[in-house]
Amino acid sequence: MSLNVKKIGVLTSGGDSPGMNAAIRAVVRTCAFHNIECAGVYRGYQGMIEGDFKEMGPRSVNNIINKGGTVLKSARSKEFMTEEGRKKAHANLVKNNIDALVVIGGNGSFTGALLFNKEFNFPVIGIPGTIDNDIFGTSFTLGYDTALNTVVEVIDKIRDTASSHNRLFFIEVMGRDAGHIALNAGIGAGAEEILIPEEDMGLDRLLDSLRKSKASGKSSSIVVIAEGDKIGKSAFELKDYVEENMPEYDVRVSILGHMQRGGSPSCFDRVLASRLGVKAVETLLEGKSNYMVGLIKDEITLTPLEQAVKGKTQVDKELIRVSDIVSI
Repeated sequence: MSLNVKKIGVLTSGGDSPGMNAAIRAVVRTCAFHNIECAGVYRGYQGMIEGDFKEMGPRSVNNIINKGGTVLKSARSKEFMTEEGRKKAHANLVKNNIDALVVIGGNGSFTGALLFNKEFNFPVIGIPGTIDNDIFGTSFTLGYDTALNTVVEVIDKIRDTASSHNRLFFIEVMGRDAGHIALNAGIGAGAEEILIPEEDMGLDRLLDSLRKSKASGKSSSIVVIAEGDKIGKSAFELKDYVEENMPEYDVRVSILGHMQRGGSPSCFDRVLASRLGVKAVETLLEGKSNYMVGLIKDEITLTPLEQAVKGKTQVDKELIRVSDIVSI
């Protein structure tokens, strides 16, 4: 054990995701297990600048493993983007005897952690928390599995009304830069078409696919759209385009929005958060810094933070092929 790590701070930053509370709980209790102190940093990097810290022990994280969101809150911090803001944050950590940080968040949060480490040589470990599953170095990010289940459940409900009224539904899900939610939830919910940022389907192919669906006897259709889809049109613009070219369709749009971030985390996310939280603390106690803990082939792994920030995730091409086959 590294003797210079006697107190670890933990914060959540960026967009919240189910599983963050389970990760906080794991960090706090792993610190207690190894007889070191833990401090929660409220409101992410902004709370670090303002000195908004709270001592946390094993009982302070009772009954949060099942809760969505984050008990430590999250906030965007423009001030942390300035050198002066980061100096304030560092001074507060030193003042409170915090020796290392566990940062739970996404790409932007890790970029801030990297810069902070570079400027002050302050030990940091990242835990990937985002429903988009768009961080390099892990097969699953915290909240992704829960979000998938939420989306599939909602699409199942929408299909009931689509079938009752012979309607076409465009359902927009989160995924500005990555189509993981759209692709997996689309297959899981039996969507007729899936539009994702990684593949430019084109309007002609979309119309062709809908015509084939209609000709094959389908009376209703579900099209799942990632918000960053390459066609470059909003779900409402697509609705207008299809209605102009296929007036036989009664088209509706559902934007699922922030409901995808909420809700009680799935068992998978709770277990993943627990494993990552334990590994994050123990990695710091081994004297290592500037890593992200992740899951690859069911093994907890370490990826340099810089690689996690700069690397690009890719959708599974085999899933795209499967989607094309099963949607006929």
